[in-house]
Amino acid sequence: MPLYALAIGLTIVANIGYHLCQKAIRPDASPAASLMVTYAVALIVSALLWPWLGGGESLGPALRKLGPASAILGVTVVLLELGFLLAYRAGWDIGVAALYSNAAVAVVLLPIGLVAFSEGLSGRKALGLAFAFVGLVLLSGRETPPTDDSGPQPTAPSS
Repeated sequence: MPLYALAIGLTIVANIGYHLCQKAIRPDASPAASLMVTYAVALIVSALLWPWLGGGESLGPALRKLGPASAILGVTVVLLELGFLLAYRAGWDIGVAALYSNAAVAVVLLPIGLVAFSEGLSGRKALGLAFAFVGLVLLSGRETPPTDDSGPQPTAPSS
């Protein structure tokens, strides 16, 4: 399987697991404690992957090659985790939160890719961007809660 397909397949599978786990975090669990455990496990898994993904060099020289983007990425990932945790606690549906977030990110990143990275804009990409924007509009309103069919509801007296 080519790396191109394997890489996106890995992101899809991991993203599904990510959202299922985020939704399953107990509502009474501290967000900070959850993030600490999440990143402690991530550190251990990353260390275990070092023999295969380390590029044949020791950790010290590899760390010296990193720039500020890696540290900033750490901050953004924590904020991403916290954002979804709070979104699910606030009542967002699992599919809608992920779809809304990803569509909004696509709407913002596609023009950034054009300007900052000289990526092209084909007709298909433009159409996809338009669909993502329409999806955002359709998903942005809260649905009306189901009505109770138990008969007429009392109304507040008018003055």
